[in-house]
Amino acid sequence: MSDTPFGFGLPPEEPDNGDEGKKKGNQGGQGGPNPFGFPGMGLPGGLGGPGGPGGADNPFAAMFGSMNPNDLGAAFQQLGQMLSYEGGPVNWDMAKDIARQTVAQGTADGVKDTSVGIAEKSAVEEAVRLADHWLDGVTSLPLGATTAVAWSRAEWVEATLPVWKELVDPVAERVGAAMGGVLPEEMQAMAGPLLGMMRSMGGAMFGQQIGQAVGVLAGEVVGSTDIGLPLGPAGKAALLPLNIEGFGKDLGVPSDEVRLYLALREAAHARLFAHVPWLRSHLFGAVEGYARGIKVDTSKLEDVVGQLDPSNPEQLQEALQGGMFQPQDTPEQKAALARLETALALVEGWVDAVVHEAAKPRLTSADAMRETMRRRRASGGPAEQTFATLIGLELRPRRLRDASRLWASLTDARGVDGRDGLWEHPDMLPTASDLDDPDGFVHREQLDFSEIDKMLGEAAEKREQQGDGEGEEKK
Repeated sequence: MSDTPFGFGLPPEEPDNGDEGKKKGNQGGQGGPNPFGFPGMGLPGGLGGPGGPGGADNPFAAMFGSMNPNDLGAAFQQLGQMLSYEGGPVNWDMAKDIARQTVAQGTADGVKDTSVGIAEKSAVEEAVRLADHWLDGVTSLPLGATTAVAWSRAEWVEATLPVWKELVDPVAERVGAAMGGVLPEEMQAMAGPLLGMMRSMGGAMFGQQIGQAVGVLAGEVVGSTDIGLPLGPAGKAALLPLNIEGFGKDLGVPSDEVRLYLALREAAHARLFAHVPWLRSHLFGAVEGYARGIKVDTSKLEDVVGQLDPSNPEQLQEALQGGMFQPQDTPEQKAALARLETALALVEGWVDAVVHEAAKPRLTSADAMRETMRRRRASGGPAEQTFATLIGLELRPRRLRDASRLWASLTDARGVDGRDGLWEHPDMLPTASDLDDPDGFVHREQLDFSEIDKMLGEAAEKREQQGDGEGEEKK
């Protein structure tokens, strides 16, 4: 589990997999020791293009280009808009613009985004239709996606940003609150302009990192559920044909089988999130719980606030890079992250088990595709790396494999209905300790929450009727 929350970049320590890890950790301009993941960031007086101050890691280079004299006016106009931002903890307009710019630049291998053609749309629709037909025989959860869509990378950015906002705003809000909570109340009015500038800068820097990360991720993902969360609109199974082509390029597997296997995964996720009504709020609630547990160490902020010159944004930038917002580990954070990690492992494990059961008898590449997806996770694939950077979570591949084995064992012991019935109530799901002892959980006496839910529903209905009766008496 990562100890680095949203907006702080990946840990600067040496990765376990040497040079390979270093390359991955630097994707999207992330990493580095500064709190927002912006090494070498510069402001007016220190602005520069890729070869200037700040180098290629300068976030303003993404916005301002090479900063030749002809662009200087537009650059300062955009900087003024950034500093005048008065919205929430993340400048989402900036995030969207930078994500779209990142997508337009293409991926590192030179592949540019393209519009999805009619033939590609038809192929995706057919793959999802067939995938759902296969899934009908291996899960009791009914159809989850009423529409199958084929997205370009830019369309993926547009469709998923609302969910990214829901995910990261609680964490960014908690961190951003430290900007206004350092000074005594009687001094805050006097420091209003400075604090306002700091909030604007914080929102811009969060927005820059989100935009960069989402833009890079758009060049890698194959659907809307790569991180185990429903990033797209409800009822839609989405695939990215361009990225699927890149994903299957060196696998030696026919392209239609690659597309179909990934459609199975997308459709299985859709069924789970469509028919387990509490699951989405459970996962997103764990993120909010993590945000509430953040305790920002403001000692550095207290030291430098009195020394900052509001007319010198370069000084403010340097202060923000000095680690003022490094979070402190708390029991609340660790508990929330553990809940989220376990829940995501259960989601991904269920999808892995169900998809393999559907694909194994029909696709000669089923075993190879399954192992490819698992290795993608184990190597810290783009989804996991981005998620770790944004909210401080890394989904442990070991937990994913354990969860998949547990769901498969449940199928053998209790059948499809008995396995899928565990999703009826969060308290019926396996825990982290159950993943350590799957046999013990599989053969444990099953709990029935149906009567409890019935009693709670009847009590709620009775209270509602009583409330209506009191209202009538008042009239």
